[in-house]
Amino acid sequence: MSGDGAPVPFGLSEVEALGRAERGQKPSTSAGKPPSTARLRQALRTGFDRLRANGDHMAQDVRFAGYAAIFDRVDRGGDVVRAGAFGGVRAAEVPLLWQHGPGQVIGAIERLEEDVRGLRVIGRVSARTAAGREAAAGLKAGALDGLSFGYRVREARGAGPRELLALELVEVSLVTHPMQDRARVHKVEGFTPTRAPSSNCA
Repeated sequence: MSGDGAPVPFGLSEVEALGRAERGQKPSTSAGKPPSTARLRQALRTGFDRLRANGDHMAQDVRFAGYAAIFDRVDRGGDVVRAGAFGGVRAAEVPLLWQHGPGQVIGAIERLEEDVRGLRVIGRVSARTAAGREAAAGLKAGALDGLSFGYRVREARGAGPRELLALELVEVSLVTHPMQDRARVHKVEGFTPTRAPSSNCA
């Protein structure tokens, strides 16, 4: 089942088997029996018909780029992230969430890296869940551009502000109200950005 309760239109094993059949390889299913190409094509047609009936969600996935964290700026919670705090993290380890909801995975972080300004990310929002469709629509309309991140502190010093020197990045979220005001989406693939990066940022 998908995150919003909609049925999965067809099994991945059937799609993979059809791909092998079209490449001249022996198809197989999870049961180990070679299905007919006609049956697999029918399964695909049925699945795509369901996707089209629901707005062809796969075609509506949205990619974006922005900053999930800004260095050397005190956030609304009294913390300041220092350069190098995200050292060693890999994009493959970080899910994309909706409003920090632990059960609201709406996509994936495809790339992340630190630069002189902060933690730059490229993410993909999947339109195959209700939350993903809501987030994708907000991005495309320019109504949603906040980014935030969940973390565990590995090293910090001081208070007021607390300096975050080393963090375990747990997730990146699309949010309505980011903790750091300048942590924003600046580019949505195929759409004109509604908020340009400020020229006086750190």
